[in-house]
Amino acid sequence: MGLSNDRIRFNVGGRLFETTATTLANAGRDSFFGTLFDESWNLSQPPPVPGQAKDDLIFIDRNPDCFAVLLDLLRTGDLNIPANIPDRLLHKEAMFYGLIDHIRTAKWGPFDGNRLHLSRSVTGIAPGDGTAIRAGPDGGCCVAHGSVVHVFDWMLEEHPTINLDYQRVNDIGWIDSSNILLSACERLGRGDGGMGLFSSSSAELRYKFQVSHDNQVKSYSAGALSFSPDAKIFTSCKGRSNEYGIGVWDQITGKQTDFFYESPGWSLGDADKLQWLNGKNCLLVATLFPRKDNCYISLLDFRDKSMVWSWSDIGSPATVDEKRVRDAIAMEESNSICVVNEFEDLGFIDLRMHGGGSSVRWSSRSRLMKSKMPDEPCYPKLALHEGQLFSSMNDSISVFCGSDWVLTSRLKRSYGGSICDFSIGGDRLFALHSEENVFDVWETLPPPIIG
Repeated sequence: MGLSNDRIRFNVGGRLFETTATTLANAGRDSFFGTLFDESWNLSQPPPVPGQAKDDLIFIDRNPDCFAVLLDLLRTGDLNIPANIPDRLLHKEAMFYGLIDHIRTAKWGPFDGNRLHLSRSVTGIAPGDGTAIRAGPDGGCCVAHGSVVHVFDWMLEEHPTINLDYQRVNDIGWIDSSNILLSACERLGRGDGGMGLFSSSSAELRYKFQVSHDNQVKSYSAGALSFSPDAKIFTSCKGRSNEYGIGVWDQITGKQTDFFYESPGWSLGDADKLQWLNGKNCLLVATLFPRKDNCYISLLDFRDKSMVWSWSDIGSPATVDEKRVRDAIAMEESNSICVVNEFEDLGFIDLRMHGGGSSVRWSSRSRLMKSKMPDEPCYPKLALHEGQLFSSMNDSISVFCGSDWVLTSRLKRSYGGSICDFSIGGDRLFALHSEENVFDVWETLPPPIIG
């Protein structure tokens, strides 16, 4: 087998390599090298190969240059890629050996909004305004515009495009790294709206979700999406016969399990944003200006079909036009909802105040836009990640930290126009610009290795 004590030798594509069992164990149990060990992490004898002597080297018919880089990564934890090795080739070899997570960890560190650097911009994938961008769990992303969704893996290689044939996509979300959920508008007379589950690698439609009312399947338009840890899917729904509200489906069976109907004088079916609150076991539903003339934010408890908290700007003085809420996000740790207006002023609503008695406490010090608004501004968006608050405004993203949400960083790119959406996931931040659907990829550099 080529072993001496714990040493092991390989012949990879005609080149000889020698390493130790300790180094190979760093690859993990699920890797190619993990199969060389028994349950107690002792090197085990591989099955005999016909025509090969027992003391021969272990032969692997793969690229030796990439093997050298990956072996050095297992030894030191550092990734040094020679100029003659394309990233794509190294990534494919890492996939073969089960070391793709090691590559990602070495390429960028744990996500930190204050240490992000621009890694890459992907340009010109489609004309027109983008609808949404969503970060995937493995570092990839998907971009929706019109009836088309472009899917990229973590190497930013594009997979087959999902095309709904002129049926507008309203929202997108990742079930897991292999499956993407799309919500879409119903086309008049076609009955083809709703939600569909698609393969992220092949763009194949795997399942179409149906909504039923009074035991009859109805056509509907699906809007904002959200997911809960217990495998539930939530979406805002608009039907033809006033079936407005929030539908619930089981991710495993694909069957509808519940429906929260919209009450008169309120808005659920037109919701811009849904957010599941695990601690409160409730769903945040926000319908915002300009989709409606007024803003409606509520918390729904599906256990007893109750609206446990609500807020609206109905009846607010006409002088507060500039305080129109453009996005909202719940912050469970502080029992509040953060909102933002078109000038990127942050506001906070106390969730402990019930019955619509809460007012917005605006923080004017967060205002960053003091100049004239651009001709085609994009409304600001909010995200909360690992205790940091992110807010997009025109062509930049601001990062706020601390209990008082102090502005600590700004992310800005010199081209691409206003940011129409952004998303955080897979240790990356993706920012989608309004011009030609350019999107930027921001990553955290790994910490320096001291030794």
